[in-house]
Parts: sequence; structure tokens; C-alpha cells
Amino acid sequence: MSIRFYNTINRKKVEFEPITPGTVKLYTCGPTVYDTAHIGNFRTFLFEDLLKRFLIFKGYKVYHVMNITDVDDKTIKRANKEGMTINELTLRYTKEFMNDIKSLKILPADKYPRATDHIAEMIQMIQTLEESGYAYETKDHSVYFRLDSYDSYGQLTKIDLTKQRSTERIINDEYSKDNPQDFALWKAWDDEDGKVFWESPWGRGRPGWHIECSAMSIKYLGNHFDIHCGGVDNIFPHHENELAQSVSATKGLFVNYWMHSEYLHIQGDKMSKTLGNFHKISDLISEGFTAEEIRFTLLSAHYRSKLNFSLNQNQEARTAIQRITDIQQRLFELKDSAQTESPMPDEFEEFVAALDDDLDTPKAFAIFFGWIRSMNNLLDKGELMLSQINGGLEFIGKFDDLFAIIPEEEIVPQELYDLIDKREKARLKQDWKTADKIRNLLHKEGWLVEDSPSGPKVKPKK
Repeated sequence: MSIRFYNTINRKKVEFEPITPGTVKLYTCGPTVYDTAHIGNFRTFLFEDLLKRFLIFKGYKVYHVMNITDVDDKTIKRANKEGMTINELTLRYTKEFMNDIKSLKILPADKYPRATDHIAEMIQMIQTLEESGYAYETKDHSVYFRLDSYDSYGQLTKIDLTKQRSTERIINDEYSKDNPQDFALWKAWDDEDGKVFWESPWGRGRPGWHIECSAMSIKYLGNHFDIHCGGVDNIFPHHENELAQSVSATKGLFVNYWMHSEYLHIQGDKMSKTLGNFHKISDLISEGFTAEEIRFTLLSAHYRSKLNFSLNQNQEARTAIQRITDIQQRLFELKDSAQTESPMPDEFEEFVAALDDDLDTPKAFAIFFGWIRSMNNLLDKGELMLSQINGGLEFIGKFDDLFAIIPEEEIVPQELYDLIDKREKARLKQDWKTADKIRNLLHKEGWLVEDSPSGPKVKPKK
């Protein structure tokens, strides 16, 4: 089955075909590093991680660029408030972000370009737009994109520009209403900017937010690339403006597939710093979540569905992950007697087909956990065939390659089974001294042994 993704610009699912066979160029809007990223942001970053893992799973080579926005209205305002340089502020929160993505097992991007390292490219693009009649300089030496010069404006948001009044200008990086206006490409320096400025053909100033992503994505991925991702809050104005200025500057195609994840809600409200109803990754960990439980919670809903979050969801995630590790352990204990090669379960093909259909994670999870239930039934009845063991373990491995929710330490190293076997033989001989010695050794290595009617069970210490 071919892959189909929901393309925001088409408002429907379309078949995915990369520009270059076998290779996918992916750009994802990264954090604005004026503060710690919250889990609403990480819902988007985890969706993008799943997308990337799935494309790799399907055999594509993925070249991934994620920008770091280290200059905009918010970073300057926060740096001034904290009495810090903008570089000091953004380096602090960039480091926090990198630590968070590592702790959540998010695959790193190939490039993390910082906006402040690419001012020259932004100035060059603005000059190109000005020379082509798409931009104009104002009396205060700011430069704006001329909306009425671009007939296709509104493709992402489906705004009909002919019915809008676009004669006003807006200097702010972000604005919430679907009110298209000429937007700033270059902002002339003012007192509030303090020491934050760069020299340009228009005098001292700094770039607008939207031009940053255009310049950096084109530098590293070329004028035309495959997929551009972000949250639904990026669609307007950021991605709409980015699309307009990029196409105008290059006179060609820009992005083939635009993919956006929905909001994360708390008690019915969108999670945001403005509303003050947000959680950081460190908050969740202090509440008892593991990285795997966070991943499970944020990935189990479809990326285009709103997700209501609550702190008690960690128990649901913990139970689900335990079901996976339990069946994995049961199969792993039988692995030595299994056939060398085993076919994948029939459910695996259905599982992949669900993900082929616009990353339908709820359906994929339902298929996977249904398979676990049937495997446990077969194991309990002693009806599991040897040919099903390796295939089952491979299914679990493929599942975790995509979702990364199995704690790495849950698999018992093979060498420990020799000790477990020796202990079991000692118990059968009623050699309690040897059995206790081996139990203590396993405990020292971080493992608990539980005796059961079906034999010893070993689990990591929590």
C-alpha cells in the first residue's frame, strides 16, 4: 500500500511521492528559545519524530533540518527582562531543548541552524524580493512584503485575498486573527531592541520571524523540498507568509507536503504559555512520568486530533507499556527453542497499513494490542507455535523502532539466564544457600527474581 498523508495545502489525503526517489527532505519548525518548551510544543516534535521514524522504516533516507529561532520579539523582550544578552538567554534554552529531546528519545535532526547565524542569507532574500517588486521599504527603514503582489496568498489557510483588506501593515512577528496584512521582512532598529541589531542595506535592524525559516530551509534543503511540518498554530500567519515570500523569491515551487499537528489541551483549553496552563517535560517527570510514558501519551492519539492531557494519564501509559514488556519477556524466555527464521504475524501488515494511512496511530495501536491479547491467550493455553516466537519478537521490535516506548532495561540479558537456570536447579535440590546467593547477585545487578508456578520471572528493580 502506498503512503498517504494529509496535505494542509490540499485539505485532503494525497499519495506521498518524494521529489528524489528514496530520499525525503524534511523541514520542521523548531523552538523559539526564549523559554523552556512545553509539552504542547513536544506533541508537535514527537509527531515529527514519528513521521521521520516511519519514513526511515519505509526505506527512505531522511535529511532533516530543524531551525532554532533565537531572535524575535519574544527573545528580545525576555532578554531585556532578565538583564541578559540575547545570546546568553537563547543558549540557555537551546541547551534545555536539546536535553529534553534527548531524554524523550527524539531522533536528532541533521542540522539545527540558528537564525542569528543566517542573517546574511535573510538580507539577500529580502533584497531579491525588493528588487522583484514583492517588498518595499518604509520611511522608518523597515521592509515589508507586499501582499497584493502575490496572487496565490491564502493557499494554506484558504483566505480569499480579494475579499480582504490587506493595505495595512503589521510589524509584530505573530498575530492571531486571520487578517492578512503586509508583514515585516526587516524591522528597523528601535530603542526596545537595545544592542540587538545587524547592519543592512536599509540600516540597522533585524529580520522578521517569517523570513528566517524561508532563508534557512532553502539554504539547507534547496528551493523545492518534500515536507514542511509544524503545529496548526504555525499555519497562519507563519507558514502562509513563509510560502508567499519563498515562492516570490525563487519564482518556483517551494514545498510539496505541508503537515501540521493539532493542539494539546488541558481541561478543554489549548495549552500555552500565554494562558499559563502548560507543563514542561521536567514537570511531568517530577509527577512520576517516564520518558516512555510521555511518548506513549502524546503519540497514542492521531496527530490531527486535539488531545486532552491530564496528569493521571501516566498510569494508563504505564499499564500499556507493561503489557508490551510482559509479552516481550514471555517470548524472549522461549527464544532459544524457537526456529531461526519465523514469519511476521498477519497483524503486522495491518499495522503498517494503518500507518500508511496518514499515520493512523489509534488504529495501529488497536491492532498491536489486539495481537498482544491473542498471543497471551495462546501462551496461557500452551498453544503458541514455535514459529510464532521470533516473528512476534520482531513485530515488537518494529513497533518500538517507530514509537520508542519500551524502556531499554526491560530486556533481561541472555547471560543472566544462565544464573537463573543455576538458581532453579539449586532450588529443585533444596540448596537454598546457593539459590539465595544467586538471587542476591541478581539483585545487585539490578534484577528481581519472582518464583511462580510456571517458573521464575525476572524483572528490573524499579
